[in-house]
Amino acid sequence: MGSRILVYQIVKGHLGFSWLASALGHTMDEQSLVAANPSHGGFTSFLRKCLFSVMSVGPIPAHIAFIMDGNRRYAKRRNLPVGEGHKAGYWSLMSLLRYCWEMGVKYVTVYAFSIDNFKRPPDEVQILMDLLQEKIEGLLDKRNYLNQAGVRVCFIGNLKLLSEPVRVAAENAMKATANNSNATLLICVAYTSTDEIVHAVEESCKEKMNEIQVPNGRKVSNGVIHGVKEGGKVNGVTETDVHKSCNNNFDGELGTGAVSNGKIERVEKVKKENGTVRHVVASNCLVEEVEESGEQQQKIPRVKLVDVEKHMYMAVAPDPDILIRTSGETRLSNFLLWQSSNCPLYSPAALWPDLGLWQLVWAVLNFQRNHYYLEKKKKQA
Repeated sequence: MGSRILVYQIVKGHLGFSWLASALGHTMDEQSLVAANPSHGGFTSFLRKCLFSVMSVGPIPAHIAFIMDGNRRYAKRRNLPVGEGHKAGYWSLMSLLRYCWEMGVKYVTVYAFSIDNFKRPPDEVQILMDLLQEKIEGLLDKRNYLNQAGVRVCFIGNLKLLSEPVRVAAENAMKATANNSNATLLICVAYTSTDEIVHAVEESCKEKMNEIQVPNGRKVSNGVIHGVKEGGKVNGVTETDVHKSCNNNFDGELGTGAVSNGKIERVEKVKKENGTVRHVVASNCLVEEVEESGEQQQKIPRVKLVDVEKHMYMAVAPDPDILIRTSGETRLSNFLLWQSSNCPLYSPAALWPDLGLWQLVWAVLNFQRNHYYLEKKKKQA
């Protein structure tokens, strides 16, 4: 109880905000300070524990996402090479991850490398890739610690765009921590939200295509009718007819066609047999069949919202509760556009390497203050 009163007095300003910020805040010399005075590390850890204990009275966000902005500006202001700014950003990330885990945040997502970042100077891209590979291999060296802590590591994005050594290291890290469930670190590399949405839609369409059934147990997969011999017929339409229909008019009674640039892009033939209406459609070399009758109607399955969300890269985690972008920027930069519709954005002025505990605490306190309103908006959506 005494410790909670101490934290309350600190927060209220009775003991001085600057003193607490100095004691708890992130500094680049934190490790050397602890080495010089071992009691400092234990004291600040105790203060954080007290602070998080008080904050746990309110709702703790399950998922916090970070846009790590300002590494290059941090290096430029200190006349350092660009690579040193990214290394400083890495140590800032390690500190913030520790704070999040201690606070009880289960999911943390970081925007490490955008697809657009490949447009940067080649030497900077190479520095980033080398740093990424080095840190991933470092995680693999500490896999026992990660497994003991129950931390799962996921790399999110179009990993095919990464160099082979980085991609292999990322895949190995995911395999090594796949069974952990206490906390999850999601690292977005070679990622943009638009690429994620396009990927999800494409995968959903492929899945629905594979569900299309034609008579006699045959199946349409990626525009090919399986189980039909060459020259065989499906309701009077041969495989040869299908290919011809892409470039020639579709013969037959009640047949219609759409012509563009001298080619038939979509043709349809309607057949009536014993009261049943069959529509055989050839569109871009894909045969689709809809059979209609008074009691039965076979339709091509439609892609639904749940299908798209299932194929999102970020489907492994719930939508973020807080999105933090450093450097005072309020742009999302093509990051989690689909998932952040009801997510508050916090934009501290600090550059990413300078981001410390107090900016994180302030973001969580604002989340707690607006929690009821945010939950109401989510339910309405």
